[in-house]
Amino acid sequence: MVAGRRRVVITGMGCVTPLGVTVEELWGNLKEGRSGVAATTVFDATRFPTKIAAEVKNWSVCDEGQTEDRWRHCGRHTKFAVGAASQAMKNAGLPQGLSSAPERLGIYLGSGEGQQDFDSFTKMMMVSIEGDTLDVAKFTKLGLETLHPLTEVEQEPNMPAGHLAALFNAQGPNLNCLTACAASSQAIGEATELVRRGDADVMLSGGTHSMIHPFGVTGFNLLTALSTRNDDPTKASRPFDNERDGFVLGEGAAMVVLEELEHARARGAEIYGEVVGYGSTADAYRITDTHPEGRGASSCIRMALEDAGLGLGDIDYVNAHGTSTSVNDRVESLAIKNVFGERAYKIPVSSTKSMMGHLIAAAGATEAIVSLLAIRDGVLPPTTNYDSPDPDCDLDYVPNVAREAPCRRVLSNSFGFGGQNISLILSSFADT
Repeated sequence: MVAGRRRVVITGMGCVTPLGVTVEELWGNLKEGRSGVAATTVFDATRFPTKIAAEVKNWSVCDEGQTEDRWRHCGRHTKFAVGAASQAMKNAGLPQGLSSAPERLGIYLGSGEGQQDFDSFTKMMMVSIEGDTLDVAKFTKLGLETLHPLTEVEQEPNMPAGHLAALFNAQGPNLNCLTACAASSQAIGEATELVRRGDADVMLSGGTHSMIHPFGVTGFNLLTALSTRNDDPTKASRPFDNERDGFVLGEGAAMVVLEELEHARARGAEIYGEVVGYGSTADAYRITDTHPEGRGASSCIRMALEDAGLGLGDIDYVNAHGTSTSVNDRVESLAIKNVFGERAYKIPVSSTKSMMGHLIAAAGATEAIVSLLAIRDGVLPPTTNYDSPDPDCDLDYVPNVAREAPCRRVLSNSFGFGGQNISLILSSFADT
């Protein structure tokens, strides 16, 4: 805690994920080590190298009191965002926003791109190809006749933030960042800074994404980033395990309400925890590979510790980025050792991506909520499918079974393609 700085607390949480469409459902399934991974059903993936995913199932935006007709032109990510945000704002006691000062309520998301109308796009291409040449004029004409303008504009990654602003009359700062897997953690960190410096009193922040579509899976398969353990979906995501072969693509949304402490106190809000540290760095190395010595990740963790005014002995648990790719897990483990030295071997580390896959832009916010629940209940979620130790990954990964342990402060890491590194430190709330 830095003296004289506006403190930022969490007063609301909400989520729509492959492992639960409420915060408590998600948490219960994580503690039990259940998996949300199965055969892909959102589209026909039978001809893809990867035929599995972690999908949100048995959920509708209507479950949050919305009408399907209102959101019919929106993509899955916008609907997930509406669901998670509605839960978070209701949980915070602000279901209608800030009626007295709407300009003091802002939105900061880490939202991915929307889904293209793949079927229409494919048909337009097929009709417009003559021999080996694409007739651009015909393609354009068909597009103007076929595509819906609202569906097309919904592809823009800033659209969920715009919808949430309208939904809650949030007239304050409205921003979106898309820094791949680090996006929603970065959004929470930057939203925290907005509240700290007085630009807003309340920020609705988090992330939403769905890349479970032909273009998304094609891209990750070309990068050889996805697991191809299609015959055993629930065992496919295995962070830090020596037999890991890539991550499992997930989808969903997670949102938190960040609030200036005195503002929260004044309205008698329940406080779930506090954001005390934020670090943000770039590897400045390669687009798809992290630096082999973990320089960006290490400096990011150090920055978060410095921002929080904490020492190496003050972190009780690390919620790892832990994607289940060979390079990421090795480098993240190295970065933790670089920063914490010998104490790294005494800090429990786990990756919940082992159970719910990688939610890409929504991953960090989901894991921030998991970190708050670990603090609340004194329970550390497991890294499932950890069967074969990797000599390069030699920390305590809370293997396979949740663990009861005192937990006051959590380091939550998010490291994105392109070399973007984000670390958040979340703490139990001390009323001092």
